[in-house]
Amino acid sequence: MTYCVGVKLEQGLIFASDSRTHAGVDNFATFCKMTVFERAGDRVLVLLSSGGLAATQAVISVLRQRAAAAPPHLWSVASLFDVANLVSDAMRDIERRDTPFLESGGLKFNASFILGGQIAGEAMRLFRLYAEGNFIEAGTDTPFLQTGEAKYGKPILDLAVTSSATLEDATKCVLVSFDSTMLSNLSVGMPIDLLCYARDSLQVTMKRRFDTGDAYFQALTKQWLDGTRRVFRELPALEW
Repeated sequence: MTYCVGVKLEQGLIFASDSRTHAGVDNFATFCKMTVFERAGDRVLVLLSSGGLAATQAVISVLRQRAAAAPPHLWSVASLFDVANLVSDAMRDIERRDTPFLESGGLKFNASFILGGQIAGEAMRLFRLYAEGNFIEAGTDTPFLQTGEAKYGKPILDLAVTSSATLEDATKCVLVSFDSTMLSNLSVGMPIDLLCYARDSLQVTMKRRFDTGDAYFQALTKQWLDGTRRVFRELPALEW
């Protein structure tokens, strides 16, 4: 399992993903689930992947191959909607290719993505692509999208993430949602990859990885835990 989050704010976009994959409780590994396509001044495209690692890696590889061939491709289309369709096409092509062999082993195609970014001349956009290739787009009323093990982090995001939230505050909230998820589910784990994109910048300037023992992440989670416990102690007493 994995946990990925994309957030669309007035100030910019936030993307975060964990790096744990597993094929059973005794077979864990680390793989980056964030892919960035950037051409400064023209476009920034970010993909967060969830699902079967072989399937998601195959889709990314197909996108890279097609980006070096004749258009339409990631570098030629004029909108994020077109990019979402290109990703969907790649997903369906891999599914058609692999499904007969997967089914013979009792498996099925499993890959989903969060796609976001900005292309010059267009506003920022954020999409959630399902395994079937269909997708939805984030809006003012739904500023964040999740994939993977989403249920533990969603209540945290619901508390503080709105379209008008600052990039800094929403980023802290996203990281706390990862702490909550990792506390409750061992299939999600560090390192955490984080990327923040400032609206209309058309370049990536804020990107980092949080490894186990990262000083900032430890301080953030400790302060959140201490604050939560303090508020709990201050709640009014129950009267019987």
